[in-house]
Amino acid sequence: MTSDSRFSRRNFVSGAAGLIATSAVLPNAVLAQGNFTSKRPAASQRRFRSKAVDAAIDSVSAKMRDPELAWLFSNCLPNTLDTTVTFKNGPSGPDTIVVTGDIPAMWLRDSSAQVWPYLPFITSDQDLARLIEGVIRRQTRCILADSYANAFMPDLSSREPLSWSKTDRTEMKPGVGERKWEVDSLCYPVRLAHEYWRLTQDTKPFGEQWARAMHTIIETFTAQQRKTSRGPYHFQRKAETPYDTLSEDGFGNPARPIGLIHSGFRPSDDSCIYPLNIPGNFFAVKTLNRIEEMLTEIAHDSAAASQASRLRTEVKSALDAHARAHHPTAGEIWPYEIDGFGNALCMDDANVPSLLGMPYLETCSESNANYLATRRFVLSEANPYFFRGTAAEGIGGPHIGQDMIWPMGIIIRALTTSDDNEQRQCLAWLKSTHAGTGFMHESFNKDNPAKFTRDWFAWANTLFGELILKLDKTNPKLLEKS
Repeated sequence: MTSDSRFSRRNFVSGAAGLIATSAVLPNAVLAQGNFTSKRPAASQRRFRSKAVDAAIDSVSAKMRDPELAWLFSNCLPNTLDTTVTFKNGPSGPDTIVVTGDIPAMWLRDSSAQVWPYLPFITSDQDLARLIEGVIRRQTRCILADSYANAFMPDLSSREPLSWSKTDRTEMKPGVGERKWEVDSLCYPVRLAHEYWRLTQDTKPFGEQWARAMHTIIETFTAQQRKTSRGPYHFQRKAETPYDTLSEDGFGNPARPIGLIHSGFRPSDDSCIYPLNIPGNFFAVKTLNRIEEMLTEIAHDSAAASQASRLRTEVKSALDAHARAHHPTAGEIWPYEIDGFGNALCMDDANVPSLLGMPYLETCSESNANYLATRRFVLSEANPYFFRGTAAEGIGGPHIGQDMIWPMGIIIRALTTSDDNEQRQCLAWLKSTHAGTGFMHESFNKDNPAKFTRDWFAWANTLFGELILKLDKTNPKLLEKS
């Protein structure tokens, strides 16, 4: 692809839908006959094989009464390992690259989320543990290369970014694929590292380089509170959509410095309207708590741990004071974005962190009263990106646009409720909207699942696998044979 502004991640991922939709007819005919042939690559062609993950697929699938759901699970859970990882053992430890699927770059957010469902297996699979350790080490290098970048190339010395980033007006650095500043990009790697450490007590990945990366995260969050200046980050792109660039000379729309962390872009890679993204700031609070714990227990760095603690307290206090909006029909809820001047954007986006997904990221409980009120709003037509059609209902977002539901949003809905009927309905929608492909997609049309974007989107696939694994443990009667 060229560097023309028409060629962007947005156009790249949605432009395939017309081609893909035509291939959905034959698999549906096969499904009608109940022939659920595995969609995994041949064993010899899989990029990484985990005995523990394969055993879990066999065990859980064998218990499931619905053969189509079992087939989806067996295709989706291993998709990241099967198709997106490059793992090697180097002189300084394991190194793992995780691309998103159909885009040959490693997003900090996506790569963390893609391998997250495999963490329960690392204590019984040392090779898998080494692969996750390699992701942590690679992400550490990425953060130190540029803490404002969201995506990185496999070669961190490369000066060739993603095709749509070549003419971006920002400070492009070697190895960077795209340089959209998103608060959650620095939160996800900490979530992954903390859980790996909690499960294994292995401290090998957390040496001096990792500690410097944690310092960098604290410094970046602090700079983006923008108390005394707009900070060092700016970004502009010649684009057909305003969501691919930032206003105000690349610094984004103005916001009052109230202690929250500014974000140029959302988890969808779309620019923020109001720079203070609420689910992202809640995630930052949880992240700073994890950084404080790890710097204290592993690095014995009390000074930096105290910095993280002070910043966490400040951001949390700002959320308590300002992260409220009174909606005319929903009442008091958490808005998606605010500007500190009293303006709030009441919506939600399927990409995580989202308002719907806050309990999933452990930034609030499922029973929190503010969350429940916000959840009712998010899952209603008062949310401008909630769509209800003949095929399903769910959340989308401006990244793809009107009437396009994201399976990720349906999965997160099921992961953040304990209601049997709601979980059962979510499973039914996911089962009936994969268009015969055997995989989750980025989005599908609310009335026509054969119209979808991205036939190879590993995050959505492994997230679906995570849902089935969770239900197998917490609500097995929804899945198991009677």
